[in-house]
Amino acid sequence: MIKRLWAKLGRPSLPSADSEAFDNVPRHVAIIMDGNGRWAKNRGLPRMAGHHSGMKTVKRITIAAERIGVKYLTLYAFSTENWKRPRAEVDFLMKLPEQFLEVELKDLMANNVQVRMMGYKEELPSHTLKAVEEAISRTAGNTGLVLNFALNYGSRKEMLEAIKQIAVDVKRGELEPEAIDDRLMDSRLLTSDIPDPDLLIRTSGELRISNFMLWQLAYSELWFTDVYWPEFTEEHFHEAIHEYQRRARRYGGL
Repeated sequence: MIKRLWAKLGRPSLPSADSEAFDNVPRHVAIIMDGNGRWAKNRGLPRMAGHHSGMKTVKRITIAAERIGVKYLTLYAFSTENWKRPRAEVDFLMKLPEQFLEVELKDLMANNVQVRMMGYKEELPSHTLKAVEEAISRTAGNTGLVLNFALNYGSRKEMLEAIKQIAVDVKRGELEPEAIDDRLMDSRLLTSDIPDPDLLIRTSGELRISNFMLWQLAYSELWFTDVYWPEFTEEHFHEAIHEYQRRARRYGGL
C-alpha cells in the first residue's frame, strides 16, 4: 500500500533492503516506539497485548537496520515519566526486557548485534536489570549494530546530572568555566560514546519529542508516521530511510 501511495505522489520507488539506494544510510537512528496501547484498544485487546506485540517489531526493525548498514539503533523503551502509569502496566513493561531477550538474544548474537542500555539503573527492578546486564555482557564482543535501549531514561534528568557534574568540577577548581563547551557537555551525557542520532522516527502520529535526547537531537532529521509501533514494518523503516536520503543537512549553514 505504501509503495502504491508513494507512486501516486510521484516519488521514486522505495528501495529494497539490498538496494544500492541505501548508500547514504544514517549512522545512528533513534526511534520513539509509540502506539502500542492504541493499537490494542482498536482491536478490543488489553494494553499489555499491544506492548507484547511491539516486542516483535523491535526484532524486525533491529534486523532491518543491521541489514542496510545502520551502526546504532536507539529505542525509547521506558521513560522516567512512564512510572506514572498504572502499577499493573508498569510491572508488565518491566518484564518485557526479560521476555524479549530470553527469546531473541540467540538471534541477536547470530546477527552480531551488541546490546547496550542508557538510563538510570537504580530504580529498575532487579529482574529487569539482571536480564539487560546479561545481554550486555554476552553481546559485548559483537561488532555489528549497537542496539541501545533507552530504559528509565529522561533527557532533562540526563542534562541536569551532566550540569551538576560540571558544576562540581568547577567548584573543586578542576575545571575553568571558560572550558565548558559542546564537547565537554557531550562527554557527560549517557551517550558519550555514541554519535548523535542522524534520524529520529516516531510512530503513532504524535508530533513531539517527549523528553527524548533533547541535546543530541539538535540537528537530527525528524520523521513521523501515523502507523502504530506494532504495525511498523521493514517497509515503513525503509520509507523513513529513503526520506532521510532525500534531505540536505545544513547544520545551520547554506
